[in-house]
Amino acid sequence: MSNVVPPVAIAIGLLVLSNVFMTFAWYAHLRELSHKPWIVAALVSWLVAALEYLFQVPANRIGYTVLNVGQLKMMQEIITLTVFVPFLVLYMKEPLRLDFLWAALCLVGAVFFVFRPYLTGVSGP
Repeated sequence: MSNVVPPVAIAIGLLVLSNVFMTFAWYAHLRELSHKPWIVAALVSWLVAALEYLFQVPANRIGYTVLNVGQLKMMQEIITLTVFVPFLVLYMKEPLRLDFLWAALCLVGAVFFVFRPYLTGVSGP
């Protein structure tokens, strides 16, 4: 058995970390900095987003060695929803809604079509 971690697993791990930073950069200021001028919130968010890129860029470079750009993007969207829903419920204190399940099911369909060549062996048009 090899101790080498597959590139897809590395990309997923880095994209999860990237998404945590991205989600906080985009939305945490609504809760934490709402009393500050927007420029302060923008600068703080920009600093957090800079950390995001330290994970996102290598994640996409590593992922691109085995996936195409469409597959990377679809994987990113699944990870985004997976990170965002707990953030919304646990950090922003918004209620969990059934609409999140419907959104996830739509993404499952999108994943099927983007990854279909690997899942079915059919490349499609």
